[in-house]
Amino acid sequence: MARRRRSQHVEIVFESHSTSADNERWIASGWLDPSLSPLGRRQAKELGERRAEDEIVAVFCSDLARAVETAQTAFGGRGLPIFHDWRLRECNYGMLNGRAVARLEAERTKHVLDPYSGGESYVDVVARVRSFLGDLPARYPNRRICVIGHSATKWAFDHILEGTPLDELVEGSFRWQPGWLYTLAIDG
Repeated sequence: MARRRRSQHVEIVFESHSTSADNERWIASGWLDPSLSPLGRRQAKELGERRAEDEIVAVFCSDLARAVETAQTAFGGRGLPIFHDWRLRECNYGMLNGRAVARLEAERTKHVLDPYSGGESYVDVVARVRSFLGDLPARYPNRRICVIGHSATKWAFDHILEGTPLDELVEGSFRWQPGWLYTLAIDG
């Protein structure tokens, strides 16, 4: 009689980076590198407290300062490995990095397939995040990790893992909440 193989997966807790100085000024940072604001540092501490009982085995974050600082503040004292990965970055808005959020929102739907001038498209972000996800199964089968990223990172997760059309995601506004849980199925 053949043994039934248990399905394997990776649980991913996704958290948005905490509030940056640019967020407070309604600036779309993109690939610029602002630090967390005082409010953001408090939020990062609260993130660590909120996730203290989770059985997280590793933390991955974008290599941009606001995500790194969020990860270090939230998880630095727990002895968990914290990996910085450029593939988890926000969308590169090119010439619109550092511009008003309102201007970016007015143009965002034009850049699902077509890159921002001097930057990238949201399809490019999905390709980066897909590459990141492809590296997880061998290292973390049936384990829970935390990913700290940006709105475009979250939209890529929604598109890849839940099948939400990318144009629908980009058309809407990012709505913060205290984390999202995703399951990455492992083929086998």
